[in-house]
Amino acid sequence: MANLTYKGDSFYRDGKKHTILSGAMHYFRIPREYWHDRLLKLKECGFNTVETYTAWNLHEPRENSFNFSGNLDIAAFIETAQSLGLDLILRPGPYICSEWELGGLPSWLLKYEKMPLRCYNDEFLAKVKRYYDQLLPRIKPYLSSCGGCITMIQIENEYGSYGDDKKYLRAIAEIYKNNGIDCLYFTSDGPTYYMLNGGTLDEHLATANFGSRPCERLDILKKFRPDQPLMCAEYWCGWFDHWSEYHHTRTAEEVVSDFEEFFRINASFNFYMFHGGTNFGFMNGANYSEKGYEPTTTSYDYCAPLNEAGDRTATYYAIRELVKKYYGTVPPLTASDSKKKAYGKVELTEIADLFDNLDNISAPVFSTSPKYMEDMDQSYGYILYRSTLKGPSEERAIEVDQIHDRVQIFLDGEHKGTYCRMAKPKKDELVTVALDFGESVRLDLLVENMGRINYGPKLLDRKGLSAVRLNNQHHFGWETYCLPMEKELDGLVYKKATEDSTSKPAFLRGYLDIREEPSDTFIRLDGFHKGFVKINGFNIGRYFNDAGPQKTLYVPAPILKKGKNEILVFESDSTDRFSVEFLDKEDLGESAPITEQGGF
Repeated sequence: MANLTYKGDSFYRDGKKHTILSGAMHYFRIPREYWHDRLLKLKECGFNTVETYTAWNLHEPRENSFNFSGNLDIAAFIETAQSLGLDLILRPGPYICSEWELGGLPSWLLKYEKMPLRCYNDEFLAKVKRYYDQLLPRIKPYLSSCGGCITMIQIENEYGSYGDDKKYLRAIAEIYKNNGIDCLYFTSDGPTYYMLNGGTLDEHLATANFGSRPCERLDILKKFRPDQPLMCAEYWCGWFDHWSEYHHTRTAEEVVSDFEEFFRINASFNFYMFHGGTNFGFMNGANYSEKGYEPTTTSYDYCAPLNEAGDRTATYYAIRELVKKYYGTVPPLTASDSKKKAYGKVELTEIADLFDNLDNISAPVFSTSPKYMEDMDQSYGYILYRSTLKGPSEERAIEVDQIHDRVQIFLDGEHKGTYCRMAKPKKDELVTVALDFGESVRLDLLVENMGRINYGPKLLDRKGLSAVRLNNQHHFGWETYCLPMEKELDGLVYKKATEDSTSKPAFLRGYLDIREEPSDTFIRLDGFHKGFVKINGFNIGRYFNDAGPQKTLYVPAPILKKGKNEILVFESDSTDRFSVEFLDKEDLGESAPITEQGGF
């Protein structure tokens, strides 16, 4: 592979002028078995480069404990791209945004309450360095200078949207250099002067990120940095969805109209996303705007050229024709869309009540006041706070100072109300309790982490509770049950489901029997309200039918198997049926054009 350089307004690859035609896809959002398929489809669209982030919170899920295996084998992903003749742009953060939990930063960083993030701080940089010392040696053999396919590496990510600490940016670049990373360095920022001024370094290539009007946006970059090539490091060809919004869509015609401007002015680009994939598990992030807290859906379809299941869309074919128009030829289409299967209805015949199983899947930890998840060394999932209220007491309201992010309130096991950060309860919506002499009641607060904020000034987004009051009186004395919803679920004790509905948090289990090679499918949970689904132990993500827009969850064939497949649904609220259905088509909900939603 040849080194990528630039001089004046042009890139050069092996001494020849070069235009970067790149598309983003993230190895951690795609089953490893599908990496080759997705990358081949990128190449067959006429693109010459793939871009990916790396997710620190996946690679170091617990402090000083690293994982680069299986679906996190970044070296294997790079090798796959290289085998197809694709260049690769690496964006290792440490912060990546990407609508990913905490922007890719590991949640355990939040235990260090006095440590600032994303700035020149010795303690923070030491933790970044420890991660990079594990990551960068793994990718070094694939640098173009070593004969590999990695041609560019990003310094931080959209830093001008957050800060202006040049010393911090140079410290990141210095860690790269000390690890022998000697390819082309770059930064990427929004197309405004203050963002470019805050997030760039004079000695390295600057690029811009946007989703419309390329000539206008790149003109700002050109004025800011006149003697360099023009490149859009993120051309937002689609957009992501939040719960309680519409599903964002964009026409192929609109994308092609923008796309052609890049060719007309000989600008390089990176489609964000070319293939979005899925926020499996609890890894979706959230935004915070004037609307408040906005968690992202499980699907990261993004209205991209390849949809969530990796199928070519109308946009794919339209941009392929445009590449052919300007470059004369594109590779033939050889990759196929995956086979889909409607497996039909599956009865969930076993039930495990959460409260009945608390001591089977968790152990209580006593504290005077409630502690955040991070203080309990928990990253994701749910956490339950339990205490006893004793009388006598007049009627008082149960108040939570900070709702992070959804609190279900139970008195003696009976659901009394839900407080949600997305729509904070009004005074007359608060749960109240009154107790006579000698009376007591068990108070349970089940809290869900719906995704840490991934963009903007509110990244310090600790989850769980820190204070509970009855009117103005703080209540102390709590037992806390950590519920990350991982391997501890092996301890669940099920009983036969004799009813066809439940109004309590519960795990429901059934089995899907597959007699042939498994196919991709989509699970629909009509009658359910909120929770997540595990199939053969793999968390395919959250559903939130009350909020929408997403109505089905993508189930890739590689997590299925011939024979008996375990379907485990955790319903946190209630359901009026004990069955789910597997379909051969996705339903991402009611849609609206991106231009009507704003955000571009």
